[in-house]
Amino acid sequence: MFQGIKIPTKENIINAFGRIRPYINETPVLTSQTINKITGSELFFKCENFQKGGAFKYRGATNAVLKLDKQLAANGVCTHSSGNHAQALALAARINGLSAYIVMPENAPQVKVNAVKEYGAQITFCKPTLQAREETLAEIKQKTGAAVIHPYNNPDVIEGQATCLFEMNQQINFHPDIVICPVGGGGLLSGTLLTAKYFLTDSKVIAAEPEMANDAWKSLKANRFIPSDNPQTIADGLKTSLGTLTWPLIQQNVTDIFTTSEQSIIETMYLVWERMKIIIEPSSAVALAVVINNRPFFTGKRVAVIFSGGNVDLKHLPWN
Repeated sequence: MFQGIKIPTKENIINAFGRIRPYINETPVLTSQTINKITGSELFFKCENFQKGGAFKYRGATNAVLKLDKQLAANGVCTHSSGNHAQALALAARINGLSAYIVMPENAPQVKVNAVKEYGAQITFCKPTLQAREETLAEIKQKTGAAVIHPYNNPDVIEGQATCLFEMNQQINFHPDIVICPVGGGGLLSGTLLTAKYFLTDSKVIAAEPEMANDAWKSLKANRFIPSDNPQTIADGLKTSLGTLTWPLIQQNVTDIFTTSEQSIIETMYLVWERMKIIIEPSSAVALAVVINNRPFFTGKRVAVIFSGGNVDLKHLPWN
């Protein structure tokens, strides 16, 4: 028990995987000899860019929707999100016959806005601050009676995100030395930390964060929560602050948090597109950028890298 909230257990994660498995894609684990040579590491990429909705977020959203009490779900679901959780919840709601109300910052990528609309959700735009997002969401909940599915500060969402590494562990026949994933609100990282704790006890977990949105790094180094305040980074999926549930989980369990520059994020994204022939978004590139920029730490190690998503506006690529 943790601040009045039950932390997902080993059994919860196993059950979550069984619950959502009929609804999700089993995403591939890919390798690249070229990138291995560049980093001096043996890398295994968990490609959630091939997940429904284009990102890992569909795991958590689906688990939360499936666990929702029918009476609570009667008026639909609502959330705030810069894009990937918005898409995920809109799709999960549609598949389960529920209405979805999404609060999105006014600077959200158009490709993500379009996808949310296509999935049938009703969008309300707000200023690009956490305060504005939360205040607008409270208004939507009051108006509609919809159940709030928080994008990361929700045990059911964290359970779902934990299935990403859990599934990967079933796909590769060894424990990686290091698992690295990006951190924004901390849902994926929290789930990854719990899966590693329960199933990969010898694996270290490293978080990756943009230098321009480094609230998690600051918080860990200061040993206290430091919120994000309208960060300006190309990694739009990593702009949100940690939550009251995710921050303590991360503080107590993460091995370390590394940051990387905007230019490095762009160069790494380009590298993956060019060498691996797959589409990843800037938030996904952050994890690999950290590995490339911290070779001594990762050299000679077997590293599981989580590519969190692939939702990119093809009309506005960062290297153009």
